[in-house]
Amino acid sequence: MSLFTAALHPGAGVGFLVLGASLHEVLTRLKAEPQCFPKLDLGYSGSNPVMDPVVVNLPANGIRLRFDGPEQRLRLIEIIDFTKNRITYQEKEIAKPVSSQGGVSSPKPSGASGTGPTFKSIYHRLFGPTYDGEFIPSPTSASSFATGTYVLSYPGVAFNFALRKSAYSQKKDMVSFMSSSPNHTATSAAVFSGQSWAEARQTLWKEVLPSIKSTYLFSKSKEVVPDEVSLVKIHGGGRLQLFRKWTNLSTWINLGETTPQDLVIELGPPDAIYRKNDQRMHIHKTRTASHSRSRSSGGDYGRPDDLADTDQSSAHAGSDDSEDEAIEDESAGNVSGECFFNYFYMGFDILISTPQPTSQTPPSQAAALEGKEVPGANYIKSATADRLVATKVILHANVPGSYPFNRHRRCRWEIQYLAIDKPGNTTNSETPFNEIEKRLREEWKSTYASEEDAKKRQRGMVLNRGWGDSPGSSVEFLGGWEDSSGGVAAKKFDGNEDSTTTLYGFPGLVFEVLKNGFVSAVTVY
Repeated sequence: MSLFTAALHPGAGVGFLVLGASLHEVLTRLKAEPQCFPKLDLGYSGSNPVMDPVVVNLPANGIRLRFDGPEQRLRLIEIIDFTKNRITYQEKEIAKPVSSQGGVSSPKPSGASGTGPTFKSIYHRLFGPTYDGEFIPSPTSASSFATGTYVLSYPGVAFNFALRKSAYSQKKDMVSFMSSSPNHTATSAAVFSGQSWAEARQTLWKEVLPSIKSTYLFSKSKEVVPDEVSLVKIHGGGRLQLFRKWTNLSTWINLGETTPQDLVIELGPPDAIYRKNDQRMHIHKTRTASHSRSRSSGGDYGRPDDLADTDQSSAHAGSDDSEDEAIEDESAGNVSGECFFNYFYMGFDILISTPQPTSQTPPSQAAALEGKEVPGANYIKSATADRLVATKVILHANVPGSYPFNRHRRCRWEIQYLAIDKPGNTTNSETPFNEIEKRLREEWKSTYASEEDAKKRQRGMVLNRGWGDSPGSSVEFLGGWEDSSGGVAAKKFDGNEDSTTTLYGFPGLVFEVLKNGFVSAVTVY
């Protein structure tokens, strides 16, 4: 195993681990270097994985990373064992344990004496003077002999020291009691955004982090970092508004009208392009056509073929079982057949095909407009019926523990038309599906022929992504990579709850819902 070596930048990051980076980006980078990062432990809440923090522990490297749940952005970098890495600051090593022969010593157990930088080294040689730190007593014992934690804080970085309660005194300056033992060493360090750890931990999970493109770590890098789509607003009628983070700019996608060339201009070339060849759900499409006359005037309550496209998303391409084919001889702006544009680092896929009828305008939106101009609508339409356009968009939630976890970055979304009458009641990617279902049923109740018809249209279709003959679903590795070397265990899905989801359809929307009630993906058509 190669030793993880990186420079520490207070308030910014450690090496390529940059505050504000997405969980998908960080995991993809870590998994690409198994020689340096042989093991990854992923921790998350099984009951509320989209709101509670996600923790990535690198036990072989002495590093722990904490991400917020809703955005999945890196908020905190912890160095918990200085012997398993080589971290520098301004080209000086922060900790360099030396053996009796003068060489670098072998790793010691975490927290052992002498493994971290001394207080004197931090205060005098590395970072310089700072304000008095904070003493945090032991939560388990009130005894004066109990060992608490003294936090020595600088802007963007802090060091923890084990300190007995009896040794701490507010009447003494910290240099006096921290220098009493020459071998007083830090047990851990943290890199965060803020002036001090005492201030930063109050807003750690909610603070709006600056763009990683503005971070000086990237100023000398040739790496191209695409502009992020931070939020997708679903307006109904096949219209989506994509907002760029840290700017007031937005891009509209009008299904049935936006061309592949438009997508490349606005979003850049896709990360991958895949043909949609799998037709195993075609039976539902045929059945729908033969019964089209018997359907209610409400129309498009999650057409079965749209449910099928949720399953056939090219996010699953790449396994031996998949029948999807990569397009290698066509440019993104010049595709010649039905295919998916995969934007893995933005969190969505876009189906390119000949124009299809878009969903109807939501009742509340139609009433609010009263003949006014529809937001984002394109009134200059092409007359070519066989032209290729965007017809469906699949937004991925990247929920930890779900089958397709880490195939895409998390994409956050809002159903904009549900907020017309209730502006403070946002329905978004963090809302449990039972709440989403209740609000959508209320929105569309006027289009149902009857209550029985409504229930019939909204029956769930169970989907198991873990069966060996479904596209791209033979084996999923959570916290590992494609071979089982390096101590990483492969997780086999055999019809268990992790790989089984349920699809629910509403006009213009298909939701893929996990066992815990959260939405794994939503298809807009």
